[in-house]
Amino acid sequence: MPKIRYNNMDNVSTDKTLKQFRQWRQERRQKKKDYSFQIPNMPPDLEYLHGNRQDTSITWIGHSTFFIQYEGLNIMTDPVWAKRMGFERRLGAPGLLIDDVPPVDIILISHSHYDHMHMASIRKLYRAGTTLIVPVGLRAKMVRKGFHNCRELKWWEHVVIGQVKISFVPTQHWTRRTPFDTNTSHWGGFVLEPHETGEAGNAGAEDGTRMLPPNVYFAGDSGYFAGFKEIGRRFNLHVALMPIGAYEPEWFMTSQHVNPEEALQAFLDVGADMMIPMHYGTFRLADDTAREALDRMEAERVRLGLSEERIKVMHYGETLTIHPERR
Repeated sequence: MPKIRYNNMDNVSTDKTLKQFRQWRQERRQKKKDYSFQIPNMPPDLEYLHGNRQDTSITWIGHSTFFIQYEGLNIMTDPVWAKRMGFERRLGAPGLLIDDVPPVDIILISHSHYDHMHMASIRKLYRAGTTLIVPVGLRAKMVRKGFHNCRELKWWEHVVIGQVKISFVPTQHWTRRTPFDTNTSHWGGFVLEPHETGEAGNAGAEDGTRMLPPNVYFAGDSGYFAGFKEIGRRFNLHVALMPIGAYEPEWFMTSQHVNPEEALQAFLDVGADMMIPMHYGTFRLADDTAREALDRMEAERVRLGLSEERIKVMHYGETLTIHPERR
């Protein structure tokens, strides 16, 4: 039986020819880049992270790996503690030692590329009671690997775990782990929302409002596409975790990775209040540097007239705490 192959919206192709790969490699050899700037590490507040059950907290581990505490659940996105990615060593130490991570309830996988789905890291975090949520087409593989509590979602589908509604939303990307499994599973991002049941612990005030956490959008890995606007139409988003790196050379990467200017446009498209940049400075996946990505993002923020507090640049190990608000 032929394998299902998944596509992007409007069938946008991310395929590259061998000639294009050779051209990129030739260009790379001619570039002189300064990789001396490294994203700083901040000592994590382990006491808070292990004790927190009330606040929404977002801790950056590195790359696309975040430890998110949401409605009493501990959620990990795209866990990668690998010291190397291919021939390239990790550029900065993870913000949390994997042995220091509080027990994880949910692991979210955006797609199966090695820099987003590191099996050894998942195996270390997975425990009895952990739910693994993956794109459609990937569950069978993960079950074979021993992750039996695994659920897969198609674009726009959702699952409710505890008091959290988790929706799987489109991105423009692709996936492959072997020469034979290109695009045999899908790719996407996730939206976290409180699942309103009216039960105690989320009760309304006298004025009819509720104490609710922010709606969090984890964008996964994506080129710029019309789907960002559709996500903004379907969800009322507050915090967007948005990739800004691995965009150079742009003639090669544009269909699969946003550049910093496109990342800010995507942030505006989805309509979030705050953006946290990710997917830069941890692994050398392309030819851009962390300093270049941050400088371009800052210049575009100024050009667009966005206030500084709307873009939260985090350090490894830093925790952003967001208290529930009445809505």
